Formats: sequence, C-alpha cells, structure tokens
Amino acid sequence: VSRQLKEEIRRGFAGLEDPLAALLAMLENSSAWKGKGHSLGYYITTELELWIEEHPAVTQSGIQLKKLQARVLGILSQCPANLLDPLISIYQLHTADRNYLLEHVSHLHLKGDYKEVAVLSIKLKLQPDQDVEKMCTPLLLQDKANVVEDYVREYPELQSKLLQVLDTWCEPGFNIRDITRPYQGLSTYKPEKFNRKTLSKLVFRLLDRFNLDPALCPNAINQRHLKTLNYLFYKRFVEKTMTEENWADHIQNTVGENRCLQGHLVRLLLRHCERRAAARWARHCGVPTDLLPHGLAEELRELHIPERVEEATKTDNYGDSKKKDYYQLPIPRENIHFLQTWEETLQCWEKVLRPGQVVGIDMEWKPSFGMVGKPRVALLQVALKDEVFLLDLLRLLEQAEEEEEKEKLPHFIQMLYSDAAITKLGYGMSGDLSSLVATCSALKDTEKQLQGVVDLLAVDKQVDGQPEHSHEERGVRQPEKGLSLLVQHVLGKPLDKTEQLSNWEKRPLREEQILYAASDAYCLLEIYERLCKDPESFGLSSDLTESLVGKHSKKPRTEKQLNKQEAPSPSGQQCQGSKVERCRGPGAVSPREFSVVCDNMLQGLGRYLRCLGVDVRMLENEDDHRKAAEIARQDGRVILTSGLPYQTLQSQVGEGRCFSVNCSEKAKEQALQVLKHFNVRVSLTDIFSRCQ
Repeated sequence: VSRQLKEEIRRGFAGLEDPLAALLAMLENSSAWKGKGHSLGYYITTELELWIEEHPAVTQSGIQLKKLQARVLGILSQCPANLLDPLISIYQLHTADRNYLLEHVSHLHLKGDYKEVAVLSIKLKLQPDQDVEKMCTPLLLQDKANVVEDYVREYPELQSKLLQVLDTWCEPGFNIRDITRPYQGLSTYKPEKFNRKTLSKLVFRLLDRFNLDPALCPNAINQRHLKTLNYLFYKRFVEKTMTEENWADHIQNTVGENRCLQGHLVRLLLRHCERRAAARWARHCGVPTDLLPHGLAEELRELHIPERVEEATKTDNYGDSKKKDYYQLPIPRENIHFLQTWEETLQCWEKVLRPGQVVGIDMEWKPSFGMVGKPRVALLQVALKDEVFLLDLLRLLEQAEEEEEKEKLPHFIQMLYSDAAITKLGYGMSGDLSSLVATCSALKDTEKQLQGVVDLLAVDKQVDGQPEHSHEERGVRQPEKGLSLLVQHVLGKPLDKTEQLSNWEKRPLREEQILYAASDAYCLLEIYERLCKDPESFGLSSDLTESLVGKHSKKPRTEKQLNKQEAPSPSGQQCQGSKVERCRGPGAVSPREFSVVCDNMLQGLGRYLRCLGVDVRMLENEDDHRKAAEIARQDGRVILTSGLPYQTLQSQVGEGRCFSVNCSEKAKEQALQVLKHFNVRVSLTDIFSRCQ
C-alpha cells in the first residue's frame, strides 16, 4: 500500500468520533471486501488494528463493546479468511460472552454454514464446548478433511473422540447412509468421496498424524487385519510367492487371539486348502475348536499333531531346480557377514569408508501391512565388490544405548552418505532414508548432506526396451517390477523376491533371508557396472553422471551458487569444484607432454590420440574402471572416461585430472574435444610420432 494511502486512512481514523463503529458501518454497507485478495476494506481494517495499538484510548468496553461485538459477529461468516484475525482482535471477541458466541455459531450451523462455523470456532477456540461429531460429520461429507484436522489439532481429547466416532462407522454391518441421510441436501455433498475405503484411510492418517494409540479404533484395525489376511492368502496360494515360514509367521502375528480374525482364517483355509491341511493350520494358529465347522473339528480330532507343523499345504514352492531362473550372488557365502556388535561393525567401516569405493546400499524392515507408523529399519545391507555386510541395526542401536554411546553408529552412517569420494548406489533412496530417520532420529539431517549418491530408480525410469513378462510356473506369476525388473533387464534374470515380506526383526535370520538381503544390495553394483560400460544399449545417455549422481539431493540453487560451484567447460560438461580458468586447461602444451589413461569404453579415442603423438595407456575390456585411477596416480596421467565412472574416478585424482568424454561422438570429435579442453596444440611433426 502506498504511504500516501496509509496516511490518508490514518487521518480518517483520527477525525472519527468512533472509528470502531465507523469501520463496521463501512463493512455492513459494502460488499467489495468480501472477495478474495487484498481489498481496500482489508487495508483499512488492518491499518485500524495497527492504529489502535498506538491509540489504546479509542478501544471500547462494557455495553458499547458488546453491541459492536454482536454486529461484527453478523458479518464474520461472510468474511474472507484474511479479515477474520484483524476483526477478532479489533473487537476483542476473545473477551465476549462464551455462551453468546456458542449460540451464534450454533445458529450458523443450523443454516448449513458448516465450514464457516468450523473456521470461526477454531479462531475463537470454541471446540472444547462443541459436539465434535456434529461439527465434523458434514465437513467430511463435503470432502473437507483438512478443516477437520485443523478443528481438532490443538485438542488431544477431541482427537480421541473424533477417532472413536469414526471407528463406530467402521463396525461390521454399519450403514454409512445412516449418517449421510440428513445431509443429502448439501450443495457440495460428495457421497462418492465418502465410503468405507476412504473412511479407513482417514482413520489411519489421523492416528499417524496425531500419534494416537491404535487401540482407540478396534474396528478399523480389525478391517485392516482382514485385508492383510486376504493378501497373505493370495501371496501364498495364488501367486505362490511367499515361503511357508514367512506366511505362517505373519498369519499368527495378524490373527493373534482375535475371534473374528480366527473365524475369517478358518474360512480362508477351507477355501484354499484340503480339509486335513486346513485342520493342521487351524491347530497351528491356535484357533479355538468352537470356531471350527463340525467337519473340520472331526478332522482335527483324528490328526496326531507332531510338535513341528508338517508341510500341509502343497504349493509347489519352486525348489533348487528353479533357483537358476533368478539372479544369483557371484560371491561365496563366507563373504557375507552378519554384524551384531560394534567391534564387528568397525571392521566393516574401515573397508567401506575408503575414497573411491563404490557401495551398494539397501535396507529391510518388517512389513507393516498398512498399519500405523513408519517401519523401523531392522537390517542395513552394505555391498562392496568382494563382500557384503549385513548390519543388525536394531541390535546395534540397542547396544549403543546400553553403552550410552548413541551417536557412534549414526556418525558413521552420516560419514558414508556425505562423502563425495564414495559412490553410494541405491534404489528408491528417499523411502529408505525416511525409514532410517524414523529408526534413528539422530540421522534426520542425512538427506540434506547427501553427496555422491546414484539412485538407480532414476535409471529405471530411463531404461528402454523392458522385456516381455512371463506368466508361467509359480501360479499366477506377477510381472516383475521395481528393482527386480531392472535386474532382469540389465543382468538377464530377475531377483527372487520370496523373502521380501519376511519378518526382518525376528532373530536369528534364516539362511534364505541372509542370501536375499545380500543379493538386494550386491545386484546394485553389477547393474551400475554394466550400465557404465554400455549405457547406449539400454537407451541411456552416454554421460549419465550429470543426470544421476547426486540427483536425489539436488535442490535449485541461486545463480551465485552455480557460478561458485559449477563452471561450464568448453565441452559443455560441468567441471565441479573448479574455476573457469582451471577448466580451460593450462598454457598450450604439445602432445608429447600430454599423457592420458583411457577407460575401456574409449579405446577408439585412445588409438586416435596415439596417432596424434599423445602418450596413451588404455584399459583392457575386463579391467575395472578403478584401475584407471591407480595408473593415473602412478604415472601422473589424466583420466579420460565417460558416464557414471566419471563421478567415482574424479574423486580419486587431483582437481582437473579427470575428464568426461561424450561417448555418442566419433573418435575424431572426441579427440578434438580433449585437445581443446586441455589446450593441446598438434603440429605436423607430432602426427604418427609414436608409431613403431
């Protein structure tokens, strides 16, 4: 607002006998202020609020104030949100008679102004004296759950009451139409947005949002458990992608001693198993005999149940003969280490926290099947080229707490994720990190400090030519998806996911779980290496570094930050951490003074540069990319590489000693790019000077 307008408004206030009454008269006789945005009425009102603070003598009290309060209440329900607070402050509505305020909002509620009533009640803090069900039901029917959340936000008792009300609507046999019928005349009524599914989601969101005890909502919890049972039976008997031990463990945890769930379990057993098998599982899961149908109870009496439950459900769990259909770990079993003590973990960190390492990282947690709260990471897998470390995270954190050294493990994890010299590979890193923070709050800033990470989920979205999906064997086999599909496409075989839904908090881990966990982390190394060697055959850019490394944590930066950190080189690539002058290379040099080591995907470039007189060494096809760094350090050579290896290699040599070449160009164009970047001048005498 211009200074001139402000001064004019203030002069107007000073000249009025009763500015408060005058403002109301203006608002009552005009409608221009009712629209969205900052109207003239808004500016006058907010300016009066400030002016009153400087001139407290103009405030009213007693009967005169009550009259003004009655008048302002009449227009509050029509006010845009930005006028509510100034008017409440100017007319001191927080000091008004509470019963009078409650009577006023009750009248508005009867008129059907449900949202306006809720907003006004929130501003005047009337919620403790209102009926939470009466206030929130019409809002939910209008798809205004966000207003409901605001309404109960500051009142834990109301949060509990609301959830108990919502849970009664989840009772079996409850007809939702009974609560919607009185409100069907609502102009904004959205019945399609209010059903059992959305109701269940709302209950769980509010439980999580307000950190309330799930025991408040037994019906909603029961419904979720019923869905979990159906899902487990589908995974075991239709898809056939869950082992018997996993299945039995989850079934027992889900059902417990709940008679309703036990009854549902029996019905599912009879639908999916033979009678004898159903009887065995009913006994194994502790189902009371009075819940069993007569025939099943008879079958149970005839059985001689051994201590260990026999394999009763023949589901053709694919055996060793079919393991060949899946990705197999290329390292021996003795190179997989399960770590439960700090001493063991220190040996792991010594190997992992080395500059130039490429590390595959994955995490496992107990499936929650849609229940409240974020999962706790039970296992942290860290894969190196020759071995895999499985960190028993819950045990290690518990041990650290017992020894009052809570910061030790988080410190090392943060060191790993923030070290730009170590390339970290993951798949869907954001979700993993979120669960890691939920497990250990000391890691809450890890995501802000990420450096040198490659999220292969970003690669997955760019990979072309996904293979056809097979639907044979293993029941109704589902198409591979996620990491398993990427493994199948890049390495030829999918991951075996039968252990994915294991109870990862149960100890000891089974051998199958250990192998699954190690494979999930190690396959990231093999995918990365394969994509680095031949990105174009997968439809990817020849230079993946710019788009993938660190992409997970990149945020928009100011022009000043960009100029400071990333100056463009003549080749168009980003030379990180160096100034423009450095990127352009030193003074002109001859090819004989210029020595390089070419990565194995650039052998054509190496031969071309050698013809021009450059001192060139080339990696063989079977050599690891990291060998280039060893040669560069020993001989003082510049590394020429491309794609993802650039990020790994450039951190292992001096600044400006590693260059990323565009693989999509021919050797001649690549050579010109290199010569221009390093200011190498070729003369006629240099050409073929190295030929024998």
